[in-house]
Amino acid sequence: MKVIVTGGAGFLGSHLCEHLLKKGHHVICIDNFATGDTRNIEHINSEKFRYLKHDVTKPIYFGDKIDYIFHLASPASPVTYLELPIQTLKVGALGTYNMLGLAKEQGARFLLASTSEVYGDPLVNPQPENYWGNVNPIGPRGVYDEAKRYAEAITMAYHNHHGVDTRIARIFNTYGPRMRAGDGRVVPNFIDQALKNEVITVYGDGSQTRSFCYVSDLIEGIYRLMMSDFVEPVNLGNPDEMSVLEFAGMIIRIIGSNSKIVFTDLPVDDPKVRRPDIRRAKEVLGWEPVVDLREGLEHTIKSFSGK
Repeated sequence: MKVIVTGGAGFLGSHLCEHLLKKGHHVICIDNFATGDTRNIEHINSEKFRYLKHDVTKPIYFGDKIDYIFHLASPASPVTYLELPIQTLKVGALGTYNMLGLAKEQGARFLLASTSEVYGDPLVNPQPENYWGNVNPIGPRGVYDEAKRYAEAITMAYHNHHGVDTRIARIFNTYGPRMRAGDGRVVPNFIDQALKNEVITVYGDGSQTRSFCYVSDLIEGIYRLMMSDFVEPVNLGNPDEMSVLEFAGMIIRIIGSNSKIVFTDLPVDDPKVRRPDIRRAKEVLGWEPVVDLREGLEHTIKSFSGK
């Protein structure tokens, strides 16, 4: 099959491109490199792979038949989407609109990479797919949260009104090689600081919780969802929950770092809890994470240290 991956030079996108190539598909990677990096894909040596530098907020057309579109293009870290608020909103709105239009024209199946951030700062834990969320639309995180909520709405509108074959993946915290150091997310921040024996900055008192899914597990879930016949949103993430403070201590122990933990102000609208209810993924996809957190972190730390 011929497959498009938007945001294909990003952290998740590049891993997805590799996964699709291993499955035998022809892959077209589309990225404007606002947050993606050519180093994530330059090692891919396959006649079935090509990449196009293109901003998906502008239309694109293909003469060849396209079978699947994985729409991953978007800034994803708080640091980045706060620096690029308009671009983040545009790729969630115009980018999704353009890719859905392409899917409609081609008769292609479309998967939206949505996010756990559609739940905002949730009032229920864990978060099931039928929870509508607690989002501040005008807060600093609203540019990302609302972009993804709109993207979900237009995806379902194209499915219901135009009959486009769509899927929605709600992705929870994912980590692994190719994350950018210092991008504002807890895993790369803590690893980078611990490797340099710098202080580890924990927001608030560190009691807020997160759950961490290794990238290979997440990519397998995305692929299974695309190949399923299920059209409603599906949570993909690891339900094992721990506090940010506990996680910081774990990183220090694994690395053997001399870093000390310091506390700083909690960002506005930072979620107090984040844990997926994955019963739907288990039932519909036969999917759940298999990579142990320590094992996944060891792989990730090696990639950060250049070993």
